[in-house]
Amino acid sequence: MAGKADGTFLGFDFSTQQIKVIAIDNKLETIHESAVKLDDLKEFNTSGGCHVHDDNLTVTAPTIMWVKALDILLDNMKTSGFDFSRVAALSGSGQQHGSVFWKTGALEILSNVQPNKQLHEQLKDCFSVADSPIWMDSSTSKQCRELEQILGGPQKVADITGSRAYERFTRNQIAKIYQTKPEAYNKTERISLVSSFAASLFIGGYAPIDDSDGSGMNMLDIHSRTWSEPCLQATAPGLSEKMGPVVPSHKVVGSVSSYFVQSFGFSPDCQVVAFTGDNPGSLAGMRLKQGDIAISLGTSDTVFLWLTDPKPALEGHILANPVDTSAFMALLCFKNGSLMREKIRDRCAGGSWETFSQHLDSTPMGNNGNLGLYFDVQEILPQAVGTFRFNSKGEQVSSFSDDEEVRAVIEGQFLSKRVYAAKLGYSLGIDCELTGPESRVLATGGASSNKAILQVMADVFNSPVYIQDVANSACLGGAYRAKHGLMGGSSVPFSEVVKDAPDFTLGATPNPEADQIYLKLCEEYKKAENIVLSEQTIS
Repeated sequence: MAGKADGTFLGFDFSTQQIKVIAIDNKLETIHESAVKLDDLKEFNTSGGCHVHDDNLTVTAPTIMWVKALDILLDNMKTSGFDFSRVAALSGSGQQHGSVFWKTGALEILSNVQPNKQLHEQLKDCFSVADSPIWMDSSTSKQCRELEQILGGPQKVADITGSRAYERFTRNQIAKIYQTKPEAYNKTERISLVSSFAASLFIGGYAPIDDSDGSGMNMLDIHSRTWSEPCLQATAPGLSEKMGPVVPSHKVVGSVSSYFVQSFGFSPDCQVVAFTGDNPGSLAGMRLKQGDIAISLGTSDTVFLWLTDPKPALEGHILANPVDTSAFMALLCFKNGSLMREKIRDRCAGGSWETFSQHLDSTPMGNNGNLGLYFDVQEILPQAVGTFRFNSKGEQVSSFSDDEEVRAVIEGQFLSKRVYAAKLGYSLGIDCELTGPESRVLATGGASSNKAILQVMADVFNSPVYIQDVANSACLGGAYRAKHGLMGGSSVPFSEVVKDAPDFTLGATPNPEADQIYLKLCEEYKKAENIVLSEQTIS
């Protein structure tokens, strides 16, 4: 086997629609990528990697499908000549909130799989619930309300677990299984997340849940990073034994099993580092550090935050940080992302991004006090729909000029992100100790190629903006974390492990007067949003 100095590292991602892998060498350069699309496994008849049931609320995926996809992925790598003997460590991620229910006796089978047969053939009868609930499921409203009632309200649930009760979260799915399929629950000896399930396949035993993915379950105390006893008791009897321990995300959970050594040529010394959720995996892949905020500009916009002093709220999610056991991360999602920007581009700039940018550059920071909130579809943060324009006096108006409209949509979207990030404990600007080179915005996604948009981002957040071209960031994060775990985990800073990764590109720096303008405009945005929400309630 190759030693730590020249070994390779694998990062897997068991995502909703495919299973992917990236291999990097010790210099962090990508040397292999491959994937298997789940819908290509025709016998499972999935669409987008899942089954949407007749009630349009229940969404599941066949558990064994993930195992077969892994079989195919590894076979393809072997056929391509990939040298598994050089892999020093592997890790990865799984779609968050999905759950796997191992049947009593499954551990015995998992621990003794034979190299002359594929995994999916040997594990097909190992699950008490054959179809795993996944993150798209929204059938557990009853169980969510029960948890909030038992614990003392949604804010209390958020204070403990980092999020109010959400339908897709695993605790609520477990409660539903217990209530509606008690026989299946009673026949379950272990419950895994998709992430720990994937790690279990590699070590030939039950891998523990890591604290970062575990904090997206409504069941983990994010402060102690252990299971919350009140949440366990509110869910189902005997649950603690079925969940197993919680470990830090950098923990080595075992070596690859003899099955992988004999079937693919892995070294028996190859270490498996705890798998985590896809969002924490992406944080690692994007190499966030203290003071950073990452903004993905896509169909929906997603914000990743590095927090040291989180403030759980009814909006957004706070998770244990996967690369620093003393820190946290937060997630915010905004539905009205690029589609809203494109709609304004088409209406005000003739469909041209170049003209759109010219409109943006021709208007001053702060848009002369004109402010817009644009929600073409029902937004998550805030829960509103419609277009709302306010002039410099805070009065609602029916229209802006094309120049004002373009700047209003971009400034409004970034002001919203800054306001909601602050609610969860993120600080920046003149009141922040992390100003200067330690505070960065990392931009990714389609709109991150637009320099005019990046300039507004830099000004609103009063931080330099760097562009990240990170494809498959969760996969890459798995490979980085594999090396981190092998090199010592908590005894070695993650930033030290990834210091030689390719540099980001500086996209924009804030104007000196920007923060004074946008601190004031943040307050105006809050007032405008309150007016919008009051009107939504009335309607």
